[in-house]
Amino acid sequence: MAEVTLQGVTKVFPGGAVAVDGVDLEIEDGELLVLVGPSGSGKTTVLRLTAGLEELTDGEIRIGGRVVNDMHPMDRNIAMVFQNYALYPHMTVAENIGFGLKLRGVKKRAVAERVQETAGTLGLADLLGRKPAQLSGGQRQRVAMGRAIVRDPAAFLMDEPLSNLDAKLRVQMRTEIQRLQHELGTTTMYVTHDQVEAMTMGDRVAVMRDGRLVQVDTPQALYDRPADLFVAGFIGSPAMNFLRAELEGSNGTTRASFGSHTLELPSRALPPALAERGLRDVIIGVRPEHLDLAVNGNAVLRAPVTLAEPVGAQVIVHLDLETLSVADQGGDFCACLDARRTCTRGETLALGVDPAALHFFDPETETALR
Repeated sequence: MAEVTLQGVTKVFPGGAVAVDGVDLEIEDGELLVLVGPSGSGKTTVLRLTAGLEELTDGEIRIGGRVVNDMHPMDRNIAMVFQNYALYPHMTVAENIGFGLKLRGVKKRAVAERVQETAGTLGLADLLGRKPAQLSGGQRQRVAMGRAIVRDPAAFLMDEPLSNLDAKLRVQMRTEIQRLQHELGTTTMYVTHDQVEAMTMGDRVAVMRDGRLVQVDTPQALYDRPADLFVAGFIGSPAMNFLRAELEGSNGTTRASFGSHTLELPSRALPPALAERGLRDVIIGVRPEHLDLAVNGNAVLRAPVTLAEPVGAQVIVHLDLETLSVADQGGDFCACLDARRTCTRGETLALGVDPAALHFFDPETETALR
């Protein structure tokens, strides 16, 4: 096991395209850190640079305290799990799992013992004689995991390993990967574009955008205290609602006006940074799950329903509000309500929100106001 450290890691491709721009990141010994971001954010390039599959333009990468910038991938003592499994079709499950050990000159008996032990851990003991074509997607992913585990590497690097699986199997496999990683205690960098996957799996989550790290924190901290509009809109499903508002305060109350709507807020609920900067224009964020039917003591939004989507225990209600399209998100305003609340198109709802659940952002810098 080992920590993985990236300092000033930069990758510029021929032609001048900057894929990774000065990334500083430390993955602690035994930690499962998830790199998440939209397509083109640079997360997979960071993983490939760490693995040695791409050449650094600038910066330094250390694994277990060793600088590995100029090391061949095979000498970095890492194991990769890919999106497409990368199994050898002509080999059996046992041969696929043990192939890396065989390449390193491990004796045949030792390879067989390690393969049996790993197969038992992954529930593959009865499948060792089969070829990849005879396996389901989930079984193939287990074989790919087994090939990584059997080597006992310093770190695992996983590149969207569940993206080819159906929804139910993805949930099952992400639980299994978490269990294995915690049992083995192997430092892991896990790349995904799926923020739900990131939030449920990571000890910490690193959010990337345009080749840069935007915020690195625990999943709950990212949800509760996003650093800027992008993180606020990317983390959470459905996405956070954003409203561009003008503030006007008197007698301990602040009126937030947006379009033809107003939101009455106690001035004490506003972040100190608003007064410190003297801001009157602000972006207000509120998560759909923090909206409910209005009750006494809550700030109230009134708007007509445009669509209601039942999703089991909840109904996602879309409302006709002049929302702001920011942070690569759409401008749709929605609320997650109890499914027992029936809503019809055109009906006007009075929705309450606890002022403490609101987020405030500077419209110019897009950073969170605290």
